[in-house]
Amino acid sequence: MFLENAWYAAAWSTELKDNVFSRTILNQPILLFRKKDGTVAALEDRCPHRSVPLSAGKVVGDEIRCAYHGLLIASDGRCSRVPSQERIPQAARIRSYPALERHGFIWIWTGEAERADPASVPIFFRMTDPDFAATGGTKHVAANFELITDNLMDLSHVGFVHGKTIGTTEMGEKGQIRVERYGKGVRVTRWVLDVPPPPTHFKTGLFKPGEMVDRWQIIDFEPPSFVHIYVGSAPTGTGAPEGNRVGGLGLWIMNLMTPETDTTSFYFWGVGRDFHTGNPQVTEFVHNEISQAFDEDAEILGLQQRAMSTSAKNIPWVDLAADAGGLQSRRILRAMIREEKEGSNSPVKAAEPV
Repeated sequence: MFLENAWYAAAWSTELKDNVFSRTILNQPILLFRKKDGTVAALEDRCPHRSVPLSAGKVVGDEIRCAYHGLLIASDGRCSRVPSQERIPQAARIRSYPALERHGFIWIWTGEAERADPASVPIFFRMTDPDFAATGGTKHVAANFELITDNLMDLSHVGFVHGKTIGTTEMGEKGQIRVERYGKGVRVTRWVLDVPPPPTHFKTGLFKPGEMVDRWQIIDFEPPSFVHIYVGSAPTGTGAPEGNRVGGLGLWIMNLMTPETDTTSFYFWGVGRDFHTGNPQVTEFVHNEISQAFDEDAEILGLQQRAMSTSAKNIPWVDLAADAGGLQSRRILRAMIREEKEGSNSPVKAAEPV
């Protein structure tokens, strides 16, 4: 069950050069390629003749040549040439998708083309803002995309799943949590005061051995499948809860979940920072630490999905207080999908990230 009238991250910009690129999104095989002017085109990944994937073919100008019988398919999905005959059948066309490039990602609109508004593309400006050092990657997760959203909206698990990287048990046991709705989004704020910094924060060298910190997690859900997380630590008593975070560590973690199928997802992640921005060694360190943490998440989520897929249907879950952010996110998305099916939903404006 997916929201179709929405933008989804299809790939990193760097993944698409002069190549043909195919990815399944919302159970739909989709082909991406660059036209002569560098802009992105997205097509259904099949030739209208005999359904051979067009991704097996080649880019010819602003068109794709099918690898089987050589049909040329234009970027709007229409066949422009059949080598074996002059007449082009009217039915020789496939679906094209609105696509664009922003913040280092290629975005695709999977719903009604006329409703695709570039202004509603989610904002991940820190991936390309020169004031931040940014890095990121992609995980293929053997789980439904909403399970990843649940995982990100409730970070009480970090002390148990991520004990070697970003987690300490205090975040789950001592966290002060507030959950708020804003528009079609949800914000979860968690503070824990006067605790040891987690391993990743300590390894940056910003904190002295034995120094205690005040930690924060500010997590924003943006439908259908985006989570902005601002996490950090500052020496205890220096005013971080009141907004003074000078001398501390801040990381903006950007999470873009794109459903592949009902039980698999592409998880695009990025992290931006405002400290040691000119140091490539720090960038490599942060990349490796966050990537390891997300590998740990992917393992747990895969186990969860397998258990759900093999157990009896409709087994009820037991909800905890920390689940509030994830539960509200699910309710918002369910309501939007219901409105879409009824034809009454309105476009979602991109939310300003925390």
